[in-house]
Amino acid sequence: MAKKIGIIVNPVAGMGGKVGLKGSDGEEILAKAIELGAKPECPDKAVVAISQIKQFEDDTLEIYTYPNEMGENEVRACGLEPIVINHMHSSNTKPEDTIRAAKEMYEIGVDLILFAGGDGTARNIMDAVGDRIAVLGIPGGCKIHSAVYAINPKTAGKLVLKFLQGKVKDLRLSEVMDIDEDAFREGVVNARLYGYMKVPYDTKMVQNLKSGRAAGEEAALDLVSRYIAFNMEKDVLYIMGTGSTVRGVMDKLKLKNTLLGVDLVCNNQVITNDVNENTILSYLDKYSKAKIVITVIGGQGYLFGRGNQQISHRVIRKVGLDNILIIATKNKMYSLFGQSLLVDTGDEVLNSELSGYARVIVGYDESVMFKVIS
Repeated sequence: MAKKIGIIVNPVAGMGGKVGLKGSDGEEILAKAIELGAKPECPDKAVVAISQIKQFEDDTLEIYTYPNEMGENEVRACGLEPIVINHMHSSNTKPEDTIRAAKEMYEIGVDLILFAGGDGTARNIMDAVGDRIAVLGIPGGCKIHSAVYAINPKTAGKLVLKFLQGKVKDLRLSEVMDIDEDAFREGVVNARLYGYMKVPYDTKMVQNLKSGRAAGEEAALDLVSRYIAFNMEKDVLYIMGTGSTVRGVMDKLKLKNTLLGVDLVCNNQVITNDVNENTILSYLDKYSKAKIVITVIGGQGYLFGRGNQQISHRVIRKVGLDNILIIATKNKMYSLFGQSLLVDTGDEVLNSELSGYARVIVGYDESVMFKVIS
């Protein structure tokens, strides 16, 4: 019997990340992202995933998708021939298009829907099919709190391939989360559980739900923050990443901080707050040395590629891999339950170079070595 999968791409997902908008939901924000020079990246990530499916050696595989940039272009780019099930021509895709596509694929009887986007896209898929069918997300958004995504695009394709081959049969009900983007841009994380979807599950291939800070971590955070603040070098540009752990360092320096954005600091002074990728790159041309300060996303283990897309692969290359400072409390590291740290920069070569073992500062002059994978 033929295997059937549906493929849906949200072409605008994640466009607000590198330009510092922390999301792309809504026509006004999307227009602003384009005005700031944002380019679609989700289609390329979808191609990375779909290229893995091409290895399925069964000519009975049927791939259903929507026209143009909603899946057709990406499937054809991988040398596969899709069955296009709608004739929409507009390049201005909306959430309603994603919902309609998923409903039609469910009615056709596909075995799995592979979709590319962020938490908003996951919500759209859930609204359409609920937990009635297997789904898997290709991470392409700015904020990905949901647990229905593979750890990176290539792994998404590999997991679908294993599903088609019958090597992964277990389906797990996984959380679909989303946040209020308007509040998020003001530094407030208001995450909400919207429901569950069934995901082919492999513990090493699917990301966990993002977790918040555990109670009683203030003292531990104080030690880490003091260590970084005290040891900052003169005339070095510090690229301060997102999150409350990095905010602790800024608080120790008594500097204004963008909790969910990226700030630039030199000689204990803010150079500029809430910067995008292009701004970071322009300042890197002015400084002979720079360092990146980032933390680990609790519960998931991501270093790059989730919520800090402003620190892009171009930025990382320019700063240098030896100039990355990773900070976290011990409790945050324990919350990973031994899983590896993750990188998803969008550059597979860089991901490979970042893999291995990394030093994580967990106290005052105290660190642990943690495995990093891509």
